[in-house]
Amino acid sequence: MLSFENTEIAFKSKSTPDLKRAYWLFKIVSSPIIVKIGKVATNFALSLRLPIRKIVKATIFKQFCGGESIEDCRNKMEELATFKVGTILDYSIEGKTTDEDFEQTVEIIIQTIQEGINNKNIPFAVFKVTGIGSIILLEKASDQNCILNESQILELEGIKNRIERICATAHSAMIPVFIDAEESWIQAIIDSWALEMMLKYNLEKAIVYNTLQMYRHDRLEFLTSCSENAKKHGIKYGIKLVRGAYMEKERARAQKLGYPSPIYPDKNASDDAYNTALKFILEHEMLFALCAGTHNEESSLLLTQELERKQISRDNDKFYFAQLLGMSDHISFNLSNAGFKVAKYVPFGPVKEVMPYLLRRADENTSVAGQTGRELSLIIKELDRRKKN
Repeated sequence: MLSFENTEIAFKSKSTPDLKRAYWLFKIVSSPIIVKIGKVATNFALSLRLPIRKIVKATIFKQFCGGESIEDCRNKMEELATFKVGTILDYSIEGKTTDEDFEQTVEIIIQTIQEGINNKNIPFAVFKVTGIGSIILLEKASDQNCILNESQILELEGIKNRIERICATAHSAMIPVFIDAEESWIQAIIDSWALEMMLKYNLEKAIVYNTLQMYRHDRLEFLTSCSENAKKHGIKYGIKLVRGAYMEKERARAQKLGYPSPIYPDKNASDDAYNTALKFILEHEMLFALCAGTHNEESSLLLTQELERKQISRDNDKFYFAQLLGMSDHISFNLSNAGFKVAKYVPFGPVKEVMPYLLRRADENTSVAGQTGRELSLIIKELDRRKKN
């Protein structure tokens, strides 16, 4: 019987000093006040170019990132491979605005795919469309009432061309690639492009995956349309299923602009939608390939049960679990130990460039009910176990 309570398996890859560092990090981020002060202080120190890089790199960066470059991540990849956990290299820089920066990001994403050609422990690549194109233009392109001028149409074609190059490289290497989900007001054009790439590259197997944020109350209907497109066009529809990452921003914008919030009113409704989506995909498993990106124990257990019910082999690479590096090791490592396909998102990039990502991780652990408390209780349990042995 699979259990997420086995801390010996969960933390086998961690030394006792690693666990103690993680304990203090999660202890700190359990306090909203400390996180708020810490964010302000960190941003202030970085803006003044104060020498805090070493402190950040030895603490929160070490917990949640693999390194500053692909090469830096190789030790972490090998460590994860020892426990049959794959690596998804995630170039986690944000806020770029120039074509030169967008092109550089595309080249690095392509390098993550090429890294996987000779490394079987890299089952997927990933990118965000906002990392390779203007968010302002994506918003305009997603608005049916907005008419783009000639210059904007050309710029939009440039973004699509970058996506095409990434997906073409992934298809050539036969390494699937996730297109990450974004805010609802820029998602429509991303959904359209994702399907267009699937029609071209997903005829034999799922190479391109779109990401569905199930805290949006329209995504179950969208998932039904995905199955219809898969049947109609004879493609394998790749889905990465997540709960969602922009809840507060989505609700604030909806309130400010006076339209209904696209987000479910509470966590239970989001959880139900996520689990309903899992069941739907398994009921139509011939049409889909799935990566369940979740830190939720109930959803993870449900997927294992659905796979068993459908008599789908645990090592079938059409069905993956994924969690972020530094979080939910009790889910990742117990699943891999039981023979399921599991991968960790391993963010990388220069320390200063990945700070927005790291600060979001701090926010997430502060705001998600029970997340930090669960991490802390498991770490304490494992430290106690080691003391007794």
